[in-house]
Amino acid sequence: MKRRKFIQLSLVTSATVAMGSPLSSSVSNRHFQNGKSPWPICLNASTIRKESLDEKIEVASKAGYDAIEPWIGDLEKYEANGGNLKELGLKIKEKGMFVPNIIGLWNCMPMDEQEFKDTLPATKERMRRSADIGSNHVAAIPVPDRADFDVETGIRRCKELLRIGREEYGIIVAFEFVGFFKGIHRFGEAAGIAIDIDDKDACLIMDTFHLYRGGSGYNGIKHINGNFIADFHFNDVSDSTPRDQLGDKDRIYPGDGILPLVQLLKDLKEINYRGPLSLELFNREHWKQNPLDVTKTGLNKIMKLIEQAEV
Repeated sequence: MKRRKFIQLSLVTSATVAMGSPLSSSVSNRHFQNGKSPWPICLNASTIRKESLDEKIEVASKAGYDAIEPWIGDLEKYEANGGNLKELGLKIKEKGMFVPNIIGLWNCMPMDEQEFKDTLPATKERMRRSADIGSNHVAAIPVPDRADFDVETGIRRCKELLRIGREEYGIIVAFEFVGFFKGIHRFGEAAGIAIDIDDKDACLIMDTFHLYRGGSGYNGIKHINGNFIADFHFNDVSDSTPRDQLGDKDRIYPGDGILPLVQLLKDLKEINYRGPLSLELFNREHWKQNPLDVTKTGLNKIMKLIEQAEV
């Protein structure tokens, strides 16, 4: 069996077992967090951004997370300091966790064809690093951001990135929209691009913050199948800042704000979503606090919402 096919088969097998696919006999039950959650709970590295990648992994494990979601800068710094990402991926597995997604492929969607070709070497290196640590997905963000982002060009870019990731690195590229972008910032826009890629593996990275910030709301979730979502970033916002002025720094612990997270969890269960709920915060005050306390608090708040949703 060729190496690329072996990687693809391994990717599918590990992802389906970890995320509760039809291969899992207990998929209809609460499979994670000692039987208390139908979804794996993941720590997004931004939540404790100041720590090293090794420290983030250790904290996530001690706090009781099922998965960890690093940023590509974490991986680049780790390699620059002499670290081996494949060995680190094994260490994560040994701690009983997995990597659902890496954020991400920056500057990967220039509209100009030559500029796109010029960015591919850096984009491929990011794919390679993401695959080396054992991630199931890597997020493609529609940047450079621009108000006149051309949808047809975006579809071509996403299609090519998905092909390269799968064929050359055995990793699935997922499209992530950003609520405060001038370009692609709404769920419907991103879903349309992913659908029109016309590929069975096309999928989205979702985010409770971006659904609210971009004005999409949450009812659209019920119109898709759960396997269209690769990873769901989970957080909340308060009503102290107008929606159109919110930034990443305004994210707060899930359940502490105004977002309809309990109903969202019910809807995710109804559409058979099986991927992670990933705690993604950028709270500057949290970065000053004990990272284990922050991560435990976030996990406990997510679990409280799951209990309230009765899923």
